[in-house]
Amino acid sequence: MYENKKILVLGMARSGYEVCKLLAKHNNDITITDMKEQDEKQVEELKSLGVKYIVTDEPEKLLDETFEVLVKNPGIRRDHKCVLKARALGINVVNEVEVAYSFLNKDVKIIAITGSNGKTTTTTMIYNILKKAGLKVHLGGNIGYPVSSLVEKTKKGDILCLEISDHQLVDMYEFKSDISILTNLYEVHLDFHENYGVYKNMKKKIFNGHTSKNIAFLNKGNTDVLNLTEDIKSSKVYFSSKVDADCMIKNDAIWYKGEEIISLYDVMLKGMHNYENIMCTIMAVKEFGVSNDVIYDVLNNFGGVEHRIEYVDTYNDVDFYNDAKSTNVDSTIIALDSFKTPTILLLGGLDRGHSFKPLEEHLDNVKLIVAYGETKDRIKSWADSINKECFVVDTLKEATKRAIKNAEPKDTVLLSPACASWDQYKNFEERGEEFKKEVFKNKN
Repeated sequence: MYENKKILVLGMARSGYEVCKLLAKHNNDITITDMKEQDEKQVEELKSLGVKYIVTDEPEKLLDETFEVLVKNPGIRRDHKCVLKARALGINVVNEVEVAYSFLNKDVKIIAITGSNGKTTTTTMIYNILKKAGLKVHLGGNIGYPVSSLVEKTKKGDILCLEISDHQLVDMYEFKSDISILTNLYEVHLDFHENYGVYKNMKKKIFNGHTSKNIAFLNKGNTDVLNLTEDIKSSKVYFSSKVDADCMIKNDAIWYKGEEIISLYDVMLKGMHNYENIMCTIMAVKEFGVSNDVIYDVLNNFGGVEHRIEYVDTYNDVDFYNDAKSTNVDSTIIALDSFKTPTILLLGGLDRGHSFKPLEEHLDNVKLIVAYGETKDRIKSWADSINKECFVVDTLKEATKRAIKNAEPKDTVLLSPACASWDQYKNFEERGEEFKKEVFKNKN
């Protein structure tokens, strides 16, 4: 499908780089473009493979009817001029995962995980347990390992454990999983989609191509999930921390299909949202015959993923947590509800025009907000309106120093920005690393 074609790759980053390397092996005429200069070594590698590399903020001027495929970076909007022009010209618009899927061994088992929150933690736990069980499993997708980089590594009988975002699902058509997980649905990323209905329908594409031979693990306690998946063809299995389900909490333990799998006291990750992520994990790995002992070994030691309510350090009796991955208010709500100690909250980042009002019912333990980035003034106005003390600074470095200065013993300093990172950083990982660096620097 993607051989002997003229292809434009719109946006480099990790996915553009990896898909170019994959496509270059199949006699394609490839041009990749980005608005900014990219890593020099990666650029030179692509050039050595015959890929043309162009830096421009007007990629639509490169596109004409001679191109057959546009591979779009997931972060690029559907109404980008280049994307609109491609569609007008009848050029196929896809993303890196869709391309990689066409080259995968068809005997590979695919677990696809999506949802508004919890998908990274769930994907990581499933991968860790399957690996611990001795199965040949590969981790990829939105979690940071493009599927294109896994194509040559995956063999017949292997398992692909993939986090799939709504941004990726926009340009998915042929991609199909054996098992799909929808952790939950909330109103997020509405700056990227026209409305919540569009966002939900993008999430529904995780069940594309499913028949009764394929499995859907669904959140029975989330009304939007139930309504959205009412007509999917998958075999449905349910989990919930709120109501009776196939996988549920009973007697302070997680049960699946009438069997006690693990006590909540033996799980390192705490919080009801994490228990639901663990339910998804248990349901998925049980499809591959994993024993309760292996599940216990991993869940008893798994402390979470980097940049998601990640414990950083404690000094002067103050705990520091990095939740840089929280790019929306719903994720920040989950983080806030995880702490009962007096909390200094670092908020800010790219201004998408979203409201911070949903946070208000979750600020009982927040003694101070430190706002930074593009949204700092809006956060300040909002905080003043609810009589919550708020300091305003320009950068995360300054915010971290201000938080440390105002922290007292037994406090928690929490970076949970409720905003995207792109006003000052390439990605949320870079934001989280800077926070941790500042914490350690000020300690020393």
